[in-house]
Amino acid sequence: MKIYIVISLQEEQMDNVYVTTDEEKALSLKTDDFEDCDALFVEVWEDGSKIDDYRLQ
Repeated sequence: MKIYIVISLQEEQMDNVYVTTDEEKALSLKTDDFEDCDALFVEVWEDGSKIDDYRLQ
């Protein structure tokens, strides 16, 4: 099972803001969905290992 961890970046601070197994929901999130968010990144984990990460638009 894949787990999607959405990370919010504000200046130099990073926070996990959303964790889900729903890929569509994770990829639909925007910076406007979170307070004080400059950028969003997603990490994709499977079987305890990170398999991918990228910036969301």
